[in-house]
Amino acid sequence: MQDEINGVIVVNKHSGVTSFDIVFKIKKLFNTKKVGHTGTLDPMATGVLPILVGRSAKAAEYLLEHDKEYRAQIQLGITTDTEDISGTVLTKSDTLPTKNDFFKVCESFVGEIDQVPPMYSALKVGGKKLVDLAREGIEIERQARKIKIYSLKAEEVDEKRGVYTLLVRCSKGTYIRTLCADIGKKLGCGACMSALERTQSGSFRIEDAYTISELEELSYQKRTELVMPPEKLFSDYPEIVLPDFYSRLCHSGCEIYQSKIKTSFDIGQMVRISDKDGFFALGEVREYENGSAIKALKMFKL
Repeated sequence: MQDEINGVIVVNKHSGVTSFDIVFKIKKLFNTKKVGHTGTLDPMATGVLPILVGRSAKAAEYLLEHDKEYRAQIQLGITTDTEDISGTVLTKSDTLPTKNDFFKVCESFVGEIDQVPPMYSALKVGGKKLVDLAREGIEIERQARKIKIYSLKAEEVDEKRGVYTLLVRCSKGTYIRTLCADIGKKLGCGACMSALERTQSGSFRIEDAYTISELEELSYQKRTELVMPPEKLFSDYPEIVLPDFYSRLCHSGCEIYQSKIKTSFDIGQMVRISDKDGFFALGEVREYENGSAIKALKMFKL
């Protein structure tokens, strides 16, 4: 009988498939129904897609906050209904900006900005995905959301054709195709995204990733050796190591008061909870009547 696989494997998603297609492939490759992912990539996009296997699949809801890094290609002079090159062309312009003007406008998008989510997205309004409404020819008003562009480096590819590469580090919830469209709007010529690769999601980089083809070529045993422990998912959070007594309480569902274990994390802080046998749960610091305490949210080891 095979042991249950529990952890994360980073897939280098190929173009032309959905994130759900990758999940389906991983289910077959690891012979398990417990699989999830930490953030959708559009079918045309490639790159880092962390896949959660086994008990780790329960952590998906806590892993959407991570910052991301992308390499995107922007095509100036064309706008589409999807804001990427796969959509229906709406406008074309032969008047393209100089590369200096393009670089200058790109710099203006660094920092905290407002971004209106695109209609072609998985966001739900009234229980229905925006993309489904868009396919029915329905467009509704969307509220702008605050996002953060930590860095945006533009590299020249072809000034004459208006094709450039953008290297973007950004907060969660950022739509790169909308960023491309907004850059084109500010330049006055219009633009759309023509290619996208996610190079980092949280602590997972493209160097850590394996293509589905590479995984298919390996034996089952070799594939399982590539699965990283669930603790890797939360490497950005501080670790708390509980003595045996408090570990048993935590496993039983009890909150652990900070005053008892001499910690002083802020309310809302997420933590990795370990004991002498290593990591076993993701926890959060909460306020209770008798003071602040750590409450296990998800158990990864019984």
